[in-house]
Amino acid sequence: MHANARTTLYARRLLVARVLAGHRPGEVAKQLGVSRQTIYKWVRRHRAEGDAGLADRSSRPLRPGRVTPPEVVSAICHARLEQHAGPVRLAAALGLPASTIGSVLRRCGMPRLADVDRLTGELLRARKYSDRRYEHDRAGSLLHVDVKKLGRIPEGGGWRVHGRAIDVGRRRALGWDYVHVAIDDHTRLAYAEVLPDETGPTCAAFLHRAVAWFRDRGVVVRRVLTDNAMAYRRDHSWSAVCHALQLKRRFTKPGHPWTNGKAERFNRTLQTEWAYATPWTTNDQRTAALDMFLQHYNTARGHSALGGLPPISRLTM
Repeated sequence: MHANARTTLYARRLLVARVLAGHRPGEVAKQLGVSRQTIYKWVRRHRAEGDAGLADRSSRPLRPGRVTPPEVVSAICHARLEQHAGPVRLAAALGLPASTIGSVLRRCGMPRLADVDRLTGELLRARKYSDRRYEHDRAGSLLHVDVKKLGRIPEGGGWRVHGRAIDVGRRRALGWDYVHVAIDDHTRLAYAEVLPDETGPTCAAFLHRAVAWFRDRGVVVRRVLTDNAMAYRRDHSWSAVCHALQLKRRFTKPGHPWTNGKAERFNRTLQTEWAYATPWTTNDQRTAALDMFLQHYNTARGHSALGGLPPISRLTM
């Protein structure tokens, strides 16, 4: 299994221990939010290899896939421009698998048929996304700020521990945690806090602490980018902190959340690698683990946009 698998090493040891203690695999699967096949797989590996069998394994294939010859790639692209057809029709014309044709068209950046005129091949409308990534050339030039809501965990654990049969009404009554995040555009260095709300004063106080945290690491923040929430757009506390810290305020275009994409992408990483990576048994346990995750994210975890290096590497370059 790869390092981003649904189950962590802790969860695998937990599920094996419960099965070996006499719990039925189906019950353990419901408690941990995984399939019975997953339970059987890890128990089988543990019996064969012990604790070593629960460690992550590389998901890289044993043999590299075959590379499509350049002349075939050229033929596929030429046929697409000439016929304005999809992979299935081109497969019949070229005698190639449709999956191969689809992969080549994606790698070559060919637009979708839905975005082009079927007769002329010209683009009809712009895409909502771009293959080009903007990036400021120095640390502190732009700070992305956002808030992610997470449901609070009841004492003893929620449905990921006990299964989905847990009382839904009781789970909803617990309320929310508000994870405030700040991402430096150039380095991808991240700072986050779990706070009780997303009101203007709370957001302003978070920004003040975030700027100080970045300053302690040699990053002087010049601009801050947020969405158009009232706490950022209208609240006097937020504007007062920005004025005191001499920060230029920037806002995303309404209806275009991808403008703040670096914060949005970090929120997804927070969910998969921290908030939902382990079946937490208390809310405080999850909150306490945030600092360890941020330390790993900033100093050890490879970032695809940084060539596989962690964000801290941009401070030493």
